[in-house]
Amino acid sequence: MTAVVAVPAGRTWPVPAVVRLFWLELRHNTMAWAVPLACALFWLITFRKVAAMPPLWNVRAALLQTGTVLDFIVPVTGAAAWMGGRESRRRTADVLATTPVPRAARLLVVWAATTCWALAGYLICVGPAYWVTAARAGYGGPLWWPVAVSAACMPAFAAIGLGAATLLPSRFTAPAVAVVAFFAIALSTELINGSQSAWQVSPLVSWPWDTGPDTGVATFYPYQPDLAIAQLMFLAGGTVAILAAIVLPGSARRLTRVIAAGAAATGLVTAGTAAAVTGTGRLGPTGMITIPALHDAARDRPLHVTPVCSGGPIPVCMNPAYAMYLPPVSASLRPLLTELAGLPGAPVRISQSATRYQQGRGNLVEVTMAGPQVSGRPAVFHFLLPDQTEGPVDSSSQLVSQAAGSIGPALVADITGARQGANLAQDAVAGALLMLARAHPVGGRPGTWIAGLGTNRALPVVRPGTPGYAAAVRFAALSPAARRVWLVRHLPSLRAGRITLADLP
Repeated sequence: MTAVVAVPAGRTWPVPAVVRLFWLELRHNTMAWAVPLACALFWLITFRKVAAMPPLWNVRAALLQTGTVLDFIVPVTGAAAWMGGRESRRRTADVLATTPVPRAARLLVVWAATTCWALAGYLICVGPAYWVTAARAGYGGPLWWPVAVSAACMPAFAAIGLGAATLLPSRFTAPAVAVVAFFAIALSTELINGSQSAWQVSPLVSWPWDTGPDTGVATFYPYQPDLAIAQLMFLAGGTVAILAAIVLPGSARRLTRVIAAGAAATGLVTAGTAAAVTGTGRLGPTGMITIPALHDAARDRPLHVTPVCSGGPIPVCMNPAYAMYLPPVSASLRPLLTELAGLPGAPVRISQSATRYQQGRGNLVEVTMAGPQVSGRPAVFHFLLPDQTEGPVDSSSQLVSQAAGSIGPALVADITGARQGANLAQDAVAGALLMLARAHPVGGRPGTWIAGLGTNRALPVVRPGTPGYAAAVRFAALSPAARRVWLVRHLPSLRAGRITLADLP
């Protein structure tokens, strides 16, 4: 039966009565039984994926926002719609119409109880995920804007389900609205085309939708909350508008109708404004959406952090957020750095660089290194890790393998001046150094190398069976002392292009 607290006619509905009715709704709300389903969906679909990602706050928080929104759509909207149509299913609407508790008030209590259960389930899911991330993350702190957006979806989903049940009271409303809401929100991202798209107000979007997961976002620069603020405005406005529309038809008092109509209009204007300002956003150089009306220019300044560095002949330095990658990456580069240390033009440090983003035509996003690859005196060589570029986030082993196959060739190409086909002697010496260091590009094989990630020069190539390859093998066969003496004497001339294959020892 529907729980009703009787109030004497002509008296104000007392607060204890509201609390008791709310408590009864909490005890009998269907969402209490849907919470385990939502948590199971979260564990199967989202948590395991998040746990496999690098322990970086920006990556995991963004995936959690997208995942929890999708996981909770069906349970919350379905439960709210089922509870909203309860009076119609049980044919108690006429009986309850004679009670002093208006139908609109009963529906709002149902919405509040459903929302509370949904938020409780949401916290049960997100809490452990953030706890696990905090235990493994070596730098930074929790990002709360994605959590706030996901949490704001729970009252919005409950309002959608309740509004649908009020408009179309039927046994089939709950499953229908759950399916429609899921596909409407899940497919909303298909309409995003570039950074200036109002559809990015969808709560599924936590970063520029075109770039996908990107560890370089909100690592070297502060997290930009512009899009999250617009999404919160949109969700809050939509929720208020739906709830006001539910209250408006059943209100007997004129003042209540006026307040409900004003709230509905305010909610619609707020939601519309949020969508409009989202459409004015653009992809900022830090990799996040910046909305002029909501943007704080002070957050464009880079974060001041002390990098963590390895030992060795040439130190490798990284942002503290990537500290877990420093030992394997530096170990994979150590043989090459041992060969290069002390040579003319060799850098004194290998340092991780920040990324810069630029929106191209359509969905094209250009991800480049922020600044030159080599800077300062003495020289510092800068690099990007593979996960800092557009594309799926790699596992630790994949990232280390790709880093070794891209940083090493780019570094050797810079020291020797190698360009593809420009000077065979440069390519041969560069190939010999990489053979000695066993540094090959991802997907490559011994004797074949390319200069990859972060370099703007043409990619030099040395292939077996060519004169350049024979010269590279001959140069690599020299004793370490003889090879080093030759490099110290002739590397400036080699870099200038004055050395030929015949001049190589």
